[in-house]
Amino acid sequence: MTTETIDGISVTTKANVYFDGKCVSHNITYPDGTRKSVGVVLPATLTFGTGAPEIMECVGGSCEYRLEGSEQWLSAGPGEKFSIPGNSKFDIRVTESYHYICHYG
Repeated sequence: MTTETIDGISVTTKANVYFDGKCVSHNITYPDGTRKSVGVVLPATLTFGTGAPEIMECVGGSCEYRLEGSEQWLSAGPGEKFSIPGNSKFDIRVTESYHYICHYG
């Protein structure tokens, strides 16, 4: 099931803008202190680095992704998630806007 709304949170109104505007997100914080971000990746092929482990949840559009050390591109569409280990990198390839929630863990 695709997440459509998130209730009871605080939103940072200043956007995080990466890769000359190809990725834009906003940080959200739950009352218990849990942090996530919600955003969009515009058509591009980008490489992201992680600190903590992350789970990317697709809420609209689609993407292909490749984890560090792999040659295989996998796809994710609405309602699908993929996990990225901490302190690693992943490539993401987007041909139409990819809307996501990033769960930090």
